Amino acid sequence: MPKLVRIGIDCRLSGSTHAGIGRYIEELILRLPEVAPQIEWVFFFFDQKQANEYLNHFKTPPKVKISLAPIKHYSLAEQTKLPEIFSQENLDLLHVPHFNVPIFYGGPLVVTIHDLLWHEFIGLKATTLNPLIYFAKYLAYRIITHTSISKAKKIFVPAETIKDVVNKYYPFAKNKIIVTPEGFSATFSKPHTPKQKEKKLIYLGSLYPHKNIKLVLKALPYLPDYKLQLIGARNIFQDQTRQLVKKLGIENQVEFAGYLNDEKLKIEFANASALVQPSLSEGFGLTGIEAMASGLPVLASDIPIFKEIYGDGALYFDPKLTMSFVDSVKTLEKTNLEMQISKGRLVALKYSWDKMTELTWQGYQQS
Repeated sequence: MPKLVRIGIDCRLSGSTHAGIGRYIEELILRLPEVAPQIEWVFFFFDQKQANEYLNHFKTPPKVKISLAPIKHYSLAEQTKLPEIFSQENLDLLHVPHFNVPIFYGGPLVVTIHDLLWHEFIGLKATTLNPLIYFAKYLAYRIITHTSISKAKKIFVPAETIKDVVNKYYPFAKNKIIVTPEGFSATFSKPHTPKQKEKKLIYLGSLYPHKNIKLVLKALPYLPDYKLQLIGARNIFQDQTRQLVKKLGIENQVEFAGYLNDEKLKIEFANASALVQPSLSEGFGLTGIEAMASGLPVLASDIPIFKEIYGDGALYFDPKLTMSFVDSVKTLEKTNLEMQISKGRLVALKYSWDKMTELTWQGYQQS
């Protein structure tokens, strides 16, 4: 393609309120203007407040153009109005860092596919929507995902496991895929002295059914000395989770902590026994890497993505067996913690947002 001069990035999902995807976008756009200062960068934010959250990271404003695109993600307007907003900037390349590419946008683009979760977890148990709305949205999801993968010059994925999944559903895209592993904030690598270690397990993330938090809740009656702290910005499925907590009679063992920033999260990590990752499917497992960097042991479900990313830095359990999780907690109690923490830190050091950004920039140049 012609020499890249003007590159746009859809940043409407950036920031902590959008969980892992938000962190990924934020870390990428913080670094790209420095990696390639010769490029005219155009960052599309939902509103000025979101743009200011980005700009506040800098003492001197970066050389980027801020364009506001007040279009909700996964909306009809995203498909009908957003293409014109992108087109007005005359981009040489557009990066949409999620599957939700406007299918009528005609310019060159690259896309990030974090996972294909909804290809594999289908049905009304995976949603709180009305059935008719759910299936209409699911059909739209499949159409948009197929179109974005078809049109993209390059497809960024966070892990080899996700590359294999994309290849499974879209074998024609094999030669377009670039693996760009994620990283962790420097905040998590700074030592923090705990006030007092507690028998506390931390879960960090959303409460969608595939996250499998139900397994941990069912295990708590077998671990009466332990408490579980649920941390996350999203409230969807929280009511169902609270109902299960009440049904199991474990209200005194479970805390809904809501969103915590990195500094507060690091303190909670320092006081806890382990981070739990019971998910049945994941795109990367960023929270586990953050925990390892902090020196917090990780208990993870025995699924391919965690085996790839965490290696020997985690202790594993069968995500379908409650007692397997209970056994992993008891195994941790008998483990040489210094050795396990050391393994985790070594794993975390393999990952870097700087490396991810450099690989992404190389992908732009190959597009």
